[in-house]
Amino acid sequence: MTNLFSRRSVLGAGGAAVGAATLGSLGLGQAAALPTGRLWQSERVRYDSKYRLVYTADAEGNRIPDFSHAGYKNGDSPIPHVRTVKTVQPIEGDNTAHLQAAIDEVGLRTPDRNGFRGALLLAPGNYPVAGTLRVNRSGVVLRGSGDGADPAKNTVIQATGNTPVARDVVVLGGSVSTGWRGQVTGTRTDITSDWVQVGSRSFDVADASGLKRGDNIVLIHPCTEAWLASVDYGGTAKDAGWAVDSQPITYNRFIRSIRGNTVTVDVPIFEHLRRTRSQSYLYVWDRAGLVTGVGVESLRIDIQFAGDPDVDEAHAWVGVKVRQVEDAWVRDSTFLHFAKAGVETTEATRVTVRNCRALDPASVITGGLRYNFNCESFSQQVLFVDCYASKARHAFISNGASSASGIVFLRGTSEGALASSEGHRRWSQGLLWDNHRDIAPKVDLVLGIYNRGDYGTGHGWATSHSVGWNCDTGTAKLVVQKPPTAQNYAIGCHGVITGDGPFTQPAGYIEGANRPGLVPPSLYQAQYLDRRR
Repeated sequence: MTNLFSRRSVLGAGGAAVGAATLGSLGLGQAAALPTGRLWQSERVRYDSKYRLVYTADAEGNRIPDFSHAGYKNGDSPIPHVRTVKTVQPIEGDNTAHLQAAIDEVGLRTPDRNGFRGALLLAPGNYPVAGTLRVNRSGVVLRGSGDGADPAKNTVIQATGNTPVARDVVVLGGSVSTGWRGQVTGTRTDITSDWVQVGSRSFDVADASGLKRGDNIVLIHPCTEAWLASVDYGGTAKDAGWAVDSQPITYNRFIRSIRGNTVTVDVPIFEHLRRTRSQSYLYVWDRAGLVTGVGVESLRIDIQFAGDPDVDEAHAWVGVKVRQVEDAWVRDSTFLHFAKAGVETTEATRVTVRNCRALDPASVITGGLRYNFNCESFSQQVLFVDCYASKARHAFISNGASSASGIVFLRGTSEGALASSEGHRRWSQGLLWDNHRDIAPKVDLVLGIYNRGDYGTGHGWATSHSVGWNCDTGTAKLVVQKPPTAQNYAIGCHGVITGDGPFTQPAGYIEGANRPGLVPPSLYQAQYLDRRR
């Protein structure tokens, strides 16, 4: 079980019209106060008489996928408390080399039976850092003494200067991105199922002899002319349509079982794979350069800037970059005055970002900046939970195009938004905003599950098979639109819930707008507990 919630909390209310499996996630007090006559369930995912979730597909076969595998270890193990093996104090002047030497020392330790080398504890104090700190050995944790502003009690990393330009302050993981391209010789095989429906975990392959249970595979759906035609070449309005090979859909998975030539993987597929449109294939990935079991905890990164925070961007751009990792976490930390992101993932799977704050960016207010919690290319099974963003252009965003999927933003809060949280560009799949909330936004569109037309560089259909669940946008808009061959959803959301976006497209699936009493109150939590029963 994760420590986000317990089965007892969800099953404990009892006696409700729709069954005990939902009310507890509201909290027992809230559940008791909610008249049973106001409770309702979605037509797309609901509890049956045995309190198991059942999913209803539309006429095209579109259905809501299971998002419950997001996070560290797919949510099946809590984030560990790794033993502190070394403690450091701040020194005068630039602390980059001082801290990097300590990180490297921990990285040379022998891993324990769980694969952890240990945590480096940064004692309270100010740590000026003019470079980049790299946690690049598996099993190492960078831990502060608290993320508050007072250096007498907390760890404050003061990121100084701008060398190299637009740098990351902390890199958690590997040094380069590979795009998961490394193939184990003799393992590539075509997927021969005519249709792998969104949400499926099983499919047939031409030859499973080179595969075995436990293999880490990469599945590729090539971007073909036939597929592009089926999605209106991306729906890019006045921009040129997407080109062949520009948007391959990519999934990183583990094989759970093989029966004959039927392969079952650990995590659902977040897009339809139709053989008539594209011949998908898979191979065993060599995992070259992958870093596992690493974390950043309980610290404050305050990026130093000069002058007007809406002009100056000559400083570090990213607080923590999570790159080339599996099973990583960032928790209980605060990031200030970044130009691009407080936390950014790329080529990252099974990551949890929990109880973090990305506040008060310092940059020109323009494209490519102020993506407070940001998922770039090859970000998959990433969970953001109880995170807070302020003054963001895009507070909770997937910017990873067709290689990003399975991303959950749970109980996120955006204050003073300057643009929308959203799927940003080029067919990200399977994004979930669950109990997202906007406070005092500066714009009238704050959550976009939609078409972005000729915004940016032909962003077009930004996301597919994505969901806004029980979100609250206040008096601002949540725009949800239906892509060709797919669907997007807004269920039980509060605010101005509409299909009327900046580019005219069909409305997505809208149900129960401004209607209280949605059950389950959290889709992610309900799916997780249903999977674990």
